[in-house]
Amino acid sequence: MCGRFTVRLTWEQIHGLLNILPTKREPAQGNLDLRPRYNVAPTQMVPICRLDANDERELAMLKWGLIPSWAKDQKIGYKTINARAEAVATAPSFRAAFKRRRCLIPASGFYEWKQLEDGS
Repeated sequence: MCGRFTVRLTWEQIHGLLNILPTKREPAQGNLDLRPRYNVAPTQMVPICRLDANDERELAMLKWGLIPSWAKDQKIGYKTINARAEAVATAPSFRAAFKRRRCLIPASGFYEWKQLEDGS
């Protein structure tokens, strides 16, 4: 994933895409911010799909980024938004989360800002 992404999926689309069945434990639709967003940045709250205590999929709002357990400063979350597939299982920043704390982030697109020569 790149440094920014968009999410334009509706409640129904996310449920269908991720095969999530409505349950009593799932937050009410109003608790999830599913408005279309075109410039989601690291550390912003985003809808995610994760496994609950019963290994069933649930939707939640979490902050985008990864803060390793050994980190002394939460600002590392800005830098740990991308992992290379060939190193995610062994890199110190990602390996524990890769083994035990995965989630899905529904996204409609992703991109990097491009610095133009004129400074804009």
